[in-house]
Amino acid sequence: MATKRTSAAYVCSECGWTTAKWVGRCGECQQWGTVAEAGAQPAARRVNALAPSSAAAPITQATSREAPRTPSGIDEFDRVLGGGIVPGAAILLSGEPGVGKSTLLLEVAARAATSGLRVLYASAEESVAQVRLRAERTGALHDELFLASETDLATVLGHIDAVEPQLVIVDSVQTVASADLDGAAGMPGQVREVASSLIRVAKERDLPMIIVGHVTKDGQVAGPRVLEHLVDVVCHFEGDQKSALRFIRALKNRFGPTDEVGCFEMTGDGIWEVADPSALFLSSGEPASGTCVGISMEGRRALPVEVQALAIPSHAPSPRRVVHGVDSARVAMVLAVLEKRAGVKTSDKDVYVSTVGGVRFTEPAADLAIAIAVAGAVADWGVVSHVAAVGELSLAGQVRPVTRADHRRAEAKRLGYSRLVDAADDSLQEVLDRVRKLPPRDRDLRLVDPDRDAPPF
Repeated sequence: MATKRTSAAYVCSECGWTTAKWVGRCGECQQWGTVAEAGAQPAARRVNALAPSSAAAPITQATSREAPRTPSGIDEFDRVLGGGIVPGAAILLSGEPGVGKSTLLLEVAARAATSGLRVLYASAEESVAQVRLRAERTGALHDELFLASETDLATVLGHIDAVEPQLVIVDSVQTVASADLDGAAGMPGQVREVASSLIRVAKERDLPMIIVGHVTKDGQVAGPRVLEHLVDVVCHFEGDQKSALRFIRALKNRFGPTDEVGCFEMTGDGIWEVADPSALFLSSGEPASGTCVGISMEGRRALPVEVQALAIPSHAPSPRRVVHGVDSARVAMVLAVLEKRAGVKTSDKDVYVSTVGGVRFTEPAADLAIAIAVAGAVADWGVVSHVAAVGELSLAGQVRPVTRADHRRAEAKRLGYSRLVDAADDSLQEVLDRVRKLPPRDRDLRLVDPDRDAPPF
């Protein structure tokens, strides 16, 4: 009697690459420890068609309705989510260790409990006493906020059945394991099983669930890539641990836009939302030579960022180029354009470029602000106050328009910059000449939409 042929293979849990024998490193995505045996499966199997429960209809006849949202109590977090938490949504929050993920979610849990929701905070990394100490420090105590410290998936699901919460927070998915699977917590198979079980419960009960995820050295979410595919929203919490400022971004959102950014400030008493962070990236003292303000776009939010430059003579064969908060490659390009197209010699000087407040200003719109700051530092233009510049530089020395010009112009106008200058398609030399001719305390440069007429400089 003939038997069905079976093919045993090893499959990568990250990308699905298959091989006939086990290897320690995937040959496709180059990840270590992700290749596992898939088991013997029939070589070919016929799937019988079933009658659909409902007939397919044209998309023009389908009805659409917006999913109801529940505010989390933190406006900046709701901004990133698209207006609030959708029932049954699975939200993945990732970030570097110590950035404040647990502090933020404990505050979200406390605000939600204050609004009348019953919240379950399941921590697999801290004990109940440790979470209670942090809650006392941040003022996140409420009778409707339930705490549990469990590392077993079945026990976490049992707590959900017993408490019957309206919001669940699991911290974190890499530290929870299922007893039905072999392997330690954090292994790709365990992460996939834990996430699938939690998301299945969230969908069946219309129970919103926020899951914390670890990141790798490269800043990617740890575990199998399928984790990001399973959830509805992927948020990344980032910030320099040397600075109190934190940003949360939506990398994936099935219920809203992915270009919103929430701004927070980490303090000893907890984490606080910053509704207007414009003043955080401007120096508080008197403006000096070698400074210029650029308008950066963080999602849909326009933020003024002060760029400072310092140039000193150097006798070394290779002058130093030290940057902080800006792209070193773009700074090198701007210095080359300044020397070749505008006659600002920097090859014999050590140049230092930095932003105020520790913010990163790496988009092409920072080119002109860097160029004006460096030119002012080299020529020592005296006190340059109220200078705002937004523009991209080409290698030919031309100033090019940038995206979101309307938003940048509106933010600059709100901050008090009244003089408008359209420098798009002008040369860098012309822009620097205009700035140099301004009175010391009236140097105001603004780049606006090139399609709009601007008053003469």
